Amino acid sequence: MILGNLSGLSEFRLLGFSGISHLHPLLFVVLLSLYILTLMANTVIAFTINSDNTLHTPMYFFLTQLSCLDICYLSVIIPTILENLMVGTVSISRTRCAMQMFSFLFFGVAECFLLAAMSLDRYFAVCYPLHYTILMGSRVCRSLVAGSYICGAAVGLIHTLITFSSPLCGSAIDHFFCEIQPLLDLLCGNTFPRELQVIVVAVFAILSPFLLIIYSYICIISTILHMASAESQQKAFSTCSSHLLVVTFFYGTAGSMYLRPKYTYCASVDKFLSLSYSVLTPLLNPIIYSLRNKEVKGALKKKWRKINLVW
Repeated sequence: MILGNLSGLSEFRLLGFSGISHLHPLLFVVLLSLYILTLMANTVIAFTINSDNTLHTPMYFFLTQLSCLDICYLSVIIPTILENLMVGTVSISRTRCAMQMFSFLFFGVAECFLLAAMSLDRYFAVCYPLHYTILMGSRVCRSLVAGSYICGAAVGLIHTLITFSSPLCGSAIDHFFCEIQPLLDLLCGNTFPRELQVIVVAVFAILSPFLLIIYSYICIISTILHMASAESQQKAFSTCSSHLLVVTFFYGTAGSMYLRPKYTYCASVDKFLSLSYSVLTPLLNPIIYSLRNKEVKGALKKKWRKINLVW
């Protein structure tokens, strides 16, 4: 039912998974378990890298930042989902909803640009190994991370201010947190300018870093194929494969969510996509990087042996 202009409303209702209420207990246990496991995995990765001097390199500096981002990113969403699964429809204040949207966009977009920075790091490591320490000095690494956060904050602020300053004609959000696409459905009148805004910002925040990643890996693969020995090729591929797996999954799900017109949206599909890139990706990141990286596995084994000696 279309309501009148409700731009002055003080709260929204998150419908969440209201269509499958009989699965709420199971979903609650599964998501809570994944949340705890993800927090533990990312915390262990960040702690291990920071406490092992052999891992104080640009690649692992970025990996630490990625773990911290994933923890924050997930913590913005999961508590609301768990609350929804416990009590059904959740009432959320306008201020909390705006803060949730901003935080989600901030951490999500920052991760997009951080993954691009990580691809740039791999590009210099493989294509310019003799100049790598100069090209990826500590100041450059810090600047790339700071730039990622600045881009995230800018996109989050723009989207949030424009969305919540627009007239709304409803208060029920068919989602489990304050996501952009469901909020577009609540806007009054012609929503095309807002839809265009989402696509333009998505092109900047998702497509532009993705194109940088694609270019970096084209150069990396070209360089690897020209290496003389098979051992050198295998070593170079192994340093990039973990990052490439993470990029493929994250950008594949996020891009399918935002880089398409509104008329193709489906609430159930969008919820699944949101869960994929907001819940599964933060869990997969430490697993992929630790299981496929000999240096990280070695550092984890050393920490485990020290803990066993203490006990």
